[in-house]
Amino acid sequence: MSSHQGQDVEAKYDVTPAAVPPPPVAPTTIGNPGPLGLSAFALTTFVLSLHNAGAGLAPTSPHGVVTGLAVFYGGLVQLLAGMWEFRTGNTFGATAFSSYGGFWLSFGAIFIPGFGIVTSYNGDTVTLNQSLGFYLLGWTILTGIFLIASHRSSVGLVSLFFFLFVTFILLTAGKFNNNLTAQVAGGAFGVVTAVIAWYNALSGLLTKESSHFLLPVGRLN
Repeated sequence: MSSHQGQDVEAKYDVTPAAVPPPPVAPTTIGNPGPLGLSAFALTTFVLSLHNAGAGLAPTSPHGVVTGLAVFYGGLVQLLAGMWEFRTGNTFGATAFSSYGGFWLSFGAIFIPGFGIVTSYNGDTVTLNQSLGFYLLGWTILTGIFLIASHRSSVGLVSLFFFLFVTFILLTAGKFNNNLTAQVAGGAFGVVTAVIAWYNALSGLLTKESSHFLLPVGRLN
């Protein structure tokens, strides 16, 4: 037998095992972080807005109780919700939640004595109000951007950003003009904003798998 014929025989009876494909990997299930981010935003906004609106107290009274909410719930928790939105592939939700989480963290820092932000103005309330006006103006512009970007989401989400946009406009005007009426109006719009955010959060919690009924949000896409 020639060497060539021997190679043909070996190739014919080659018993090398075929490659076994790896077992399928089950996709990772990730919960919807939207209701958490909306709830954190809503509660913190609600409490601050009641103070701004003068609900049962003077609009100029201290609102130190908001600081804890701003740092931990509106700030840290909402920021974490934003990071998980990135994991789910929702760029808009991730950007919005992370941004407003940063807003609440920075807002809380302003009123924490250890940061020395308020004391750095040495009692110059006029300059402080102007600086806060610039601060709120920046957030007004960003909220306007989110309002535009949400135009194909849902009526509930568009309504949320619209009322938040008006809230920031009024609060900004209140600081620039030292106008208490604008602040109170901003507080009233803030309360409405919080209620809309809670509605959107509840709508996200009531799924077909977990609830006997659903809440409509008016899908626009």
